[in-house]
Amino acid sequence: MFNPAIEYEPREVIKKFQEQKMQELLQYLQAKSPFYKNMFSKEHIDISKINTLEDLRVIPFTTKEDLQLHNEDFLCVDKSQVVDYMSTSGTLSEPTTFAATNNDSKRLAYNEAISFTCADGKPGDIYQLMTTLDKRFMAGLAYFEGVKLMGASIIRVGNGIPALQWETIKRLKPNTIICVPSFILRIIKFAEENGIDYRNSSVKKAVCIGENLRNEDFSLNLLGTRIKEKWDIDLYSTYASTEMGTSFCECGAGKGGHHHPELIICEVIDENGNNVPEGEYGELTISTLGVEGMPLLRFKTGDITCFHYEKCTCGRTTMRISPLKGRKNQMLKVKGTTLYPAAIFDVLDNIDYVENYLVEATTNEIGMDNVSVSIGCKNPSKDIIKDLKDRFRARIRIAPDIQFLPIDEINRRNFPEAKRKPIKFFDNRKK
Repeated sequence: MFNPAIEYEPREVIKKFQEQKMQELLQYLQAKSPFYKNMFSKEHIDISKINTLEDLRVIPFTTKEDLQLHNEDFLCVDKSQVVDYMSTSGTLSEPTTFAATNNDSKRLAYNEAISFTCADGKPGDIYQLMTTLDKRFMAGLAYFEGVKLMGASIIRVGNGIPALQWETIKRLKPNTIICVPSFILRIIKFAEENGIDYRNSSVKKAVCIGENLRNEDFSLNLLGTRIKEKWDIDLYSTYASTEMGTSFCECGAGKGGHHHPELIICEVIDENGNNVPEGEYGELTISTLGVEGMPLLRFKTGDITCFHYEKCTCGRTTMRISPLKGRKNQMLKVKGTTLYPAAIFDVLDNIDYVENYLVEATTNEIGMDNVSVSIGCKNPSKDIIKDLKDRFRARIRIAPDIQFLPIDEINRRNFPEAKRKPIKFFDNRKK
């Protein structure tokens, strides 16, 4: 039931299947969506002439700014049909609201059920949820409903509080945790400091959200390696966003998150809006399938990635998403080197004396990007700064400015009250 047959079909069968779903989406938007009806009229788009995935290229992109400026125009149902309001952060000042119908909630649960099944989940498993269900957070509720639908059990502990996490693990014995991977290092540290035998706990695997675990070649990155060296549990990486209402989850092969063709159409585009050749990086652009409340068409996610099309050893023929290279609007150009914040994170996540950190981008006096790193550690010294700069030059060719801040101060900035994920990068460049 949660291992869809379409994910094992030849590519040409998947493409025809998606083209049928695409036409259903276009007809629904033409009939129900004020935003897209206006777009089709303004751009003189005849949806009856859009029959293949390639034909989608005649349709303009939808952006985060569109969602924020015309939010209610994306709603395709009467407000009386909305059962849940969720939100996601955006590029403007206010968060973007997403309204979900009862059918959308069922779709989210199905998405997570097939994703957890892909990640070797099964009925009878016990998941400990280390993310919030409140604060209008879509993912936490989706995980909860998906685990239930799959026939497994879930323990809603929420984020933070390592002591409560370990007390719950000891008492209820979950075999799987769902969390941000950097939080695993925090609970490991707590266990080591408090004499908890975490290596022999009931937990055997982690479904990880919000941060990369792997390099471009799918080997574990420094964060993933550090976790595995400390705690030899199975790690499954996922990628999702509120706008997509869909997730890409790894199987046991660990070679990228699998695409669910019944739920989403994907494109990868270059700077000029053209589809990139297979295997090249570009911005992920999506069209949602089966969404009733606020479906999206050719929505630019801002995430830089690529797709892999070789058949997976698990038997699935669906394309697989690479680890994200970064956010398009977070690309940095420092001393002639182009990089993303994640490359800086990879260096810092593998240094034992670094307790926590934050990275800040600013604009210097000649209009160029400048990057500084604030480090929290127990014994700051000039030798540490020299060691850090050497490590940065070896890994990313440039050494950012480095300063020390109290560990507690960095922690407060990493985990602000109103945010649902740890914040490590602060972009204060002049726009």
